[in-house]
Amino acid sequence: MLQAPLLPTAHAADCPDALALFARGTTEAPGNGFVGDAFVNTLRAQLAPKSLDVYSVDYPATTDFPTAVDGIRDARNHITATAISCPKTKMVLGGFSQGAAVMGFVTAGSIPDGVAATEVPAPMPPDIAEHVSAVVLYGTPSPRFMRAINDPPITIGPLYQAKTKQLCADDDVVCDPHGSSFDAHNSYVDNGLVNQGVTFAVGQLQAGWAADALAPSPTAPAPPAAISPAAGSTNSVAAAQHLQPAAPALPGPAAPAAAAPAPADLPPTT
Repeated sequence: MLQAPLLPTAHAADCPDALALFARGTTEAPGNGFVGDAFVNTLRAQLAPKSLDVYSVDYPATTDFPTAVDGIRDARNHITATAISCPKTKMVLGGFSQGAAVMGFVTAGSIPDGVAATEVPAPMPPDIAEHVSAVVLYGTPSPRFMRAINDPPITIGPLYQAKTKQLCADDDVVCDPHGSSFDAHNSYVDNGLVNQGVTFAVGQLQAGWAADALAPSPTAPAPPAAISPAAGSTNSVAAAQHLQPAAPALPGPAAPAAAAPAPADLPPTT
């Protein structure tokens, strides 16, 4: 009996079949955070025997929201470096809350209005999008919240829109335009939305591998003029830990030094 051919794997010994990059939420300890841990653990289990490496975006993830630009820069550098050094590795970009904003801005095709080009990383080269299979964002800060801190709304770049899934729990104070619940913001592991994001990412990856079996291998993009070294990756994932954020995760690439007061319809933070 004939057996179905195996899908191709990355050729270089040190290049995984897939790489998940995840940005944690506000006040979470360095790593992937509780949503990120659940996401990458489930993704790895569903992709086996394909190899999956994990990179935790390196940024402060504090309530000093302008420092989110550090995460945008770090994620951009690691994505670009991976596309150059491991062109057959397919990437999944993920984030929770402030981390979802970080990853959303990473995909941007242009610098948001009102933001100085000298203060934020340039958009990634267009050909980098060919190496990203999926973008999965949990609890992405809504335009209402971004206005509350005088930051521009998060707009997914046109090259990434078709491969992006954003998940928002009902009444989530961060992502729901009319939400008021912090409990809802911390419900993604328990309410099944993490699994929905994983299912989407797996489908995108499998479709990409199937297409690779029928098409020539992608070529590595030309290195940009200057790329700063990316921070060290974490290929082992800590056990999931459910953390209560001290405040909503609302970053932006270049917020003013003093955040604007929250609108009257927002619940007070603690």
